[in-house]
Amino acid sequence: MSDRMLSVTMRINGKDTDPVDLPEDLMLLEYLQEYLNLTGTRYGCGQGVCHACAVIHDAPGGPEVVPTCITGVAWANGRSFRTVEGHATRDEQGNVTQLLPVQQAFLDHFSFQCSYCTPGFVAAATALVERLEAGPVAREDVEDVVLEALNDNICRCTGYVRYLKATRDVILNTPGLTTGEVAASDTAT
Repeated sequence: MSDRMLSVTMRINGKDTDPVDLPEDLMLLEYLQEYLNLTGTRYGCGQGVCHACAVIHDAPGGPEVVPTCITGVAWANGRSFRTVEGHATRDEQGNVTQLLPVQQAFLDHFSFQCSYCTPGFVAAATALVERLEAGPVAREDVEDVVLEALNDNICRCTGYVRYLKATRDVILNTPGLTTGEVAASDTAT
């Protein structure tokens, strides 16, 4: 770890963090878990391949998914991110009052077994839904778009099909995310 320090502040889940001096080569995942106690983002491969550690970067051009295990705090400094802890709506006591449609669909479809990879899948599917709000896709292209968006995520419990079906159903059942006619097969589960 580097001896060089960097004053870091970010916007995490809609709240600005206090400035803190961090080693300039510290990874964003370590910052989230060790300094902010946001442990929902998981350490998987440590190489940015499995995306268990993925979070949403609220980039100026739209949401992007970034693997936090290979993303340094030097790059993340001054940027805005959403972790899995920040997706659901909470009351003043911090209790979850409403899940995102993606989270609810993952539950409804029994998409995960051990759930270790789930935060990354939630980030990828949520970023996709938000991108489609800005630029809908043709209904006949939904399967391909979902597969492309979730393709970087690895699930060792083989839950891919259920994650894909859940994400597809959210997109097909949310007005404004697609263009074209609704077919009876679009909403079949």
